[in-house]
Amino acid sequence: MLGQLFGSNARVKILKIFLFNPEERYYIRELARKLKLQVNSVRRELDNLEKFGVLVSGSSLDEENEIEDGKPPSMAKTNKPSYAKATASKQEKKYYKANADFVLFEEIKSLIIKAQILYGQDFIKKLKRAGNIKLLVLTGKFVNELEFPIDLLIVGRFNKVKLLKLIKELETELGREINYTIMDTKEFKYRRDITDVFLYGILEGKNIMAVDEMGFK
Repeated sequence: MLGQLFGSNARVKILKIFLFNPEERYYIRELARKLKLQVNSVRRELDNLEKFGVLVSGSSLDEENEIEDGKPPSMAKTNKPSYAKATASKQEKKYYKANADFVLFEEIKSLIIKAQILYGQDFIKKLKRAGNIKLLVLTGKFVNELEFPIDLLIVGRFNKVKLLKLIKELETELGREINYTIMDTKEFKYRRDITDVFLYGILEGKNIMAVDEMGFK
């Protein structure tokens, strides 16, 4: 869905990683490895997003020059580098980061988050095939609470290998790490009965109760 809206799935993956990590700087090859995309595809999408205004770019080589009292690039790392090596180094050190001042930044971010929730519905179907799910609570990144310590609370009995694989797939799709907690029903009921602070922080905070067979609502 987002791929159709934004023009390509590669662009959506790149947008996600910048929107959810607005203070981070990323290099072309770094993004290609992280997102498992072709370098040329990443370069093209980054250029498009920079022209659109949602990203800005800079050069870490320029910053090194300032730190080293104005020494030219040729003096910073070696005495006599070739022109070709210096040019390649400068290209490699170009970085991109989110432009938080872009007029549509928050709107695009909100749209991505809502789409994540829709993707979460597909995740639920896969989760049910991996075990017996009793409770699934989406919070944190799924409800735009980016500082919240937990994104998923999963209660039930599962094949752990399959479950961890699904979470890894979800992380790849969203372009960032997912913080999750897994409990069996016995542990959940115990924590609920003693009014466990951690558990109630999740259940009474901003969340989406995607699956509830525990009768918590």
